Amino acid sequence: MTTRTEPWPAGTPCWVDYGATDVEAATGFYTEVLGWAATASGPEHGGYVMCAVRGHDAAGIGPAAEGAPPAWTTYLASADADATAARVRAAGGTVLAEPFDVGDLGRMLVAADPQGAVVGVWQAGRHVGCGVVNEPGALTWNEASLPDPAAGRAFYSEVFGYRWEAVPGGGVDYWTFAGDEGRPLGGLGGLSGDGSPPHWLAYFSVADSDAVVATAKGLGAEVAAGPFDTEYGRMATVVDPWGARFAVMGGGSAA
Repeated sequence: MTTRTEPWPAGTPCWVDYGATDVEAATGFYTEVLGWAATASGPEHGGYVMCAVRGHDAAGIGPAAEGAPPAWTTYLASADADATAARVRAAGGTVLAEPFDVGDLGRMLVAADPQGAVVGVWQAGRHVGCGVVNEPGALTWNEASLPDPAAGRAFYSEVFGYRWEAVPGGGVDYWTFAGDEGRPLGGLGGLSGDGSPPHWLAYFSVADSDAVVATAKGLGAEVAAGPFDTEYGRMATVVDPWGARFAVMGGGSAA
């Protein structure tokens, strides 16, 4: 498990939030499934809900942008959001929401890579992003799934300076990416052929993947894949009652 109070290194997946058409219902679903403690912010932050694990910020839930479907957004850390926006454009991506300040919490933007996967960028202020990772209820992995993984690696390398390592047997041309520290930060691979569009997927650590999936199904979710065993843990991809995907990784009754 890891807790953090300092800004995450540039390029690190540092935050996730959910754009909901019904914030109250989504908060109820995810707090029950992932065991979060939720606290709604005031009107100045649009009722954004902070979700915590052991008192540390783990994820957020807020209103979806007008016309946008419910979805999880992965945010990559940046020391300079404006400079990152310029690199996104230079590399062929699209800035969907120009860099803006979120009070004194930080500065952010939302972009789409050239293949259409949406990703956020977070420049930490008072809020560093995830204050806890790699324990039940907290973020543990993020990966992009794209039609052309090689082009995706080129884009994200140009924007964030990533170094890549192929994962033997990972399927769908799967690679991990790393920053200056050298440790894997996340992954990028091809689409699985299940009809999903290009996207980033957030994985949450759980103590028992089978139990979490059963809880989610009982609340109206569907299972897109798993649970199944891997060398990294027991995984499953879940489609919530509003059509948004997330994944879980951990133990389980069959692990």
